Amino acid sequence: MTPGAAAIERAYRDEAGAVLATLIRQVGDFQLAEDALQDAFAAAVVAWSKDGVPSRPGAWLTTAARRKAIDRLRRERGLRDRLDALRHLSELDAASRTGADVEQAIVDREAVEDDRLRLIFTCCHPALSTEARVALTLRLLGGLTTAELARAFVVSESTMTQRLVRAKRKIGAAGIPYRLPEAAELPDRLGGVLAVVYLVFNEGYAATDGDRLVRGELCSEAIRLGRLLAALMPDEPEVRGLLALMLLHDSRRGARVDDHGAYVSLEEQDRSRWDAGRIAEGRAELHRAMAMRAPGPFQLQAAIAAVHAASTGGAGGTDWPEIAALYEDLGRRQPSPAVRINHAVAVAFAGGDGLTLLAPLLAEPALDRYQPLHAAHAELLRRAGDLDGAAAAYARAIERSDNDVERAELRRRSAALA
Repeated sequence: MTPGAAAIERAYRDEAGAVLATLIRQVGDFQLAEDALQDAFAAAVVAWSKDGVPSRPGAWLTTAARRKAIDRLRRERGLRDRLDALRHLSELDAASRTGADVEQAIVDREAVEDDRLRLIFTCCHPALSTEARVALTLRLLGGLTTAELARAFVVSESTMTQRLVRAKRKIGAAGIPYRLPEAAELPDRLGGVLAVVYLVFNEGYAATDGDRLVRGELCSEAIRLGRLLAALMPDEPEVRGLLALMLLHDSRRGARVDDHGAYVSLEEQDRSRWDAGRIAEGRAELHRAMAMRAPGPFQLQAAIAAVHAASTGGAGGTDWPEIAALYEDLGRRQPSPAVRINHAVAVAFAGGDGLTLLAPLLAEPALDRYQPLHAAHAELLRRAGDLDGAAAAYARAIERSDNDVERAELRRRSAALA
């Protein structure tokens, strides 16, 4: 790869999100900003190969993208809103040319950070569907192409394109503002943003369908977004709690499947393959979050992951009573079927009666199709010595699983009962 090509690739990953966020504020149109940014990168391929990589690639791209947007608007000047945008961009460009440095169009760092936060909160606006929020966030902030998104979520490229187009249209039609939430709105809106990022991570860490258990590209993008949020909102403990949680979970990524792609349970994982750097970074983020003395659900989940990370001597050395206590606290703060299931499993592993805790969940018709519930039930029945009951529960879990790797592991465990 040539130096110019390497610089283009690096700039796309490092600068594109910030440049796009600023451009959307300036042009007021998501699609126009995206198109202009793509034009700017196309121009950079030629210019950087010929003239060398500029000292500030982000500044160069912002200036170039703004001028490409002006060119596009001049070709479409029939609409009143386009004329207004053209006038505004032309004034910005004229102002930048009067400075000693033509590239000084990159606004100061604080303004760029505000633009990125605006884009994050706009992509994760509650008026959009969850699917739209995830797709927009990864497309506009993560820099994933439509084809990459389609592969990651196991849908066709045309389906993903339609999803993105509908989301952008919804932003325009619903008048979703490109701004930061007011102080009173921030707690709820921030929770929605964190939920989207964690949803991206979970889909990478334990894919709901397809032939792979782990989609590392989604895990990496979610962690990158988590780091971005931590940099932009350093005083929000739950932001750091989420980053800590993702890092600690991701430390186990390389041990979750074997060399053939088969599932490896937490108990059976080779803990020497856990990423020590990820664990150290996750613990440091958790420490920073807890020092703010405002505990929340993500911090509690990160604390659970930290207990697992501390048991490097094997599953037998895991402090299950501590994990059970943390899940109990988490259940009070954020009750959900997943938390109740994990609490029951932790209680069982700590020597308590987890099956009794699972019984009310098994009686809920709404959870009948929830595969993790039946998988947990099967495991606890097996440990209790009820092999016939475990076999029936494994059969229910297998029938309800959409992931090939997960289903194969459930079949292996069921067969082992014999």
